[in-house]
Amino acid sequence: MKRPTIADIARRAGVSKGAVSYALNGQPGVSEATRKRIIAIAQEIGFNANSAARALSGARARAVGLTLCRPARILGIEPWFMGLISGFEAELGAQSYALTLQVVATPEQEIEVYRRWWGERRIDGVIVTDIRENDVRIPVLQELQLPAVVIGGPGETGSIAQIWSDDAGAITEAVRYLVALGHHRIARVSGVPDLLHTQVRTKAFDEVCASLGLDNTITVPADYTGEEGSRATRRLLIGGDRPSAIIYDNDVMAVAGLAVAQEMGLSVPGDLSIVAWDDSPLCSLVHPPLTALSRDISAYGAQAAHELLNAIDGKRVGNVEAARVHLTPRGSTAPPR
Repeated sequence: MKRPTIADIARRAGVSKGAVSYALNGQPGVSEATRKRIIAIAQEIGFNANSAARALSGARARAVGLTLCRPARILGIEPWFMGLISGFEAELGAQSYALTLQVVATPEQEIEVYRRWWGERRIDGVIVTDIRENDVRIPVLQELQLPAVVIGGPGETGSIAQIWSDDAGAITEAVRYLVALGHHRIARVSGVPDLLHTQVRTKAFDEVCASLGLDNTITVPADYTGEEGSRATRRLLIGGDRPSAIIYDNDVMAVAGLAVAQEMGLSVPGDLSIVAWDDSPLCSLVHPPLTALSRDISAYGAQAAHELLNAIDGKRVGNVEAARVHLTPRGSTAPPR
C-alpha cells in the first residue's frame, strides 16, 4: 500500500493533475463543483490538501515520527525517554530534520497515527519503540512501505531494521555480581510483561538463577512507574522469605523501592541491596547512590536516528547491536548481613 498521490485523485476525478493542484490550493482554473469533488476524493483516500505542494514538488517532509504507547505522565519522570529523545534530536537536528511526537493508548491507535502521518506526508519515516512478540505494527509498516527503525529486540521485524543492546547479558552480569557478594534470595521488579525486552530479561534472569542454583528468586511485574515500583517492593518485603537483593527494570522504580525499604526501617545495603536498570542522574542523587546497569542512552537514540535517515535515503540498513550495557557499582549494594 503506497501513499495516496495527486495522480490517484486525478484518476478518480477524471481530471488532470494540474486541476487537482488548482482545487487543493484554492486557485482559479476549476469550477466550484469540481473543486468540491476533488477535495472530497482527497479526504476519502487520506490525502491531506495541505500536502499538495510537497507532493507536486516531490519534496520530503524532513520530519520523522515517534509514537509512544505509554501513559503521558511517564514521559515527564522517566529519564530513559528524555535521554533517548535527546539522542534523536542531536542526529536529526544536524540533518535539519524535525521529530514529530505523539502519545497513544494502544498499538492500534499507533497504527492509525502511522497511516495518517504517512498519508498526509507529514513524515519521511518512523522510529518504533517497545517492540512486542508478533507485533501488530510491523506488517502495517511493511504494507505502507514506510521507512522505519525498531529500537529493541532482537525480534521478528521482517525487513525493518532493528537496533538493540544485550539485555540478557546485562541481567546475567547483575545476578552474578549479587551472588558474588553473597546474595541467594534475589528478586526482580520488571517492566510491562508483554514487551519483548521485558521477556528477554525475564528469561535470562530465570536461566542465570537456575544455573547458579538459586531457588528463592521471583519476578514481580510492574509498569515502570514509581507507584507500581513501590507496590511491588512492599509485596516483596512483607513476605515470609524476604529477598536480600532486588533488581529493578528502570531507575524510577528503583528509587521508589529504596524509599519503601527506608520507610520500613530497612538499611540499604545492609538489609537490602538494590540494582537499577539504566543509569541516570536519579541514581546518583539518592542516598545511598544506586548501583546501576549503565549505557549511553543518548548515543543509543542518535544511532537509531542515523540508521533511519539512511533508510529514508534508500540506503541498505541492517540490524545493529548497540554498545554493551555495563554494571556500575555504588553504595546500594554490599554483602548481606
